[in-house]
Amino acid sequence: MLDETIVTETPPLYSCYGRRGEQVEVPITGNRAKRILHEAINIGSGDALLLITHEWVQETHQAFQAMIRRHWRGWNVVLFEDRGSPHTAGDSRTLARELGIEVRLLPKATPELNAMDQLWRHVKGQVLASRPTRTIDQSADDACQFILNMSRRERLRKAGVLSGNFWLAKWTQLSKNFL
Repeated sequence: MLDETIVTETPPLYSCYGRRGEQVEVPITGNRAKRILHEAINIGSGDALLLITHEWVQETHQAFQAMIRRHWRGWNVVLFEDRGSPHTAGDSRTLARELGIEVRLLPKATPELNAMDQLWRHVKGQVLASRPTRTIDQSADDACQFILNMSRRERLRKAGVLSGNFWLAKWTQLSKNFL
């Protein structure tokens, strides 16, 4: 599974604590800095690969495809991706074929099918939500470190892969025989 998420300088307000009757202050700087976190996760083993970029365009996606091929060299890589324009760009599809990466596009508007979307939800809720941003780079690093500090099994659990309802559950059971 592959997906990206955007980390912005102004955190989302998922929850916040304060004294009863007093409004909680969340500093908003007006800056619009952002970082794009790219992640691919092996839904069989829980191994993860991360990249932080300043923008999400086909060139950054293609650089990530090359990283994936180097990381999982020798593997038959099948990437499940959403239909974001960098994923569907002709040059990205061509590079994937040249790298020996098989791409499967998920149906439109189905984030529940992408395990990465489920994992990002946990990362944003536990690492980035309702906290002032020290620096955008620090926030992006914190999010990546949170994922890397998880065990492989915990990554799969948070991504929903280990639930009995995961749509590729049958495949993940079969793949464990080959890992």
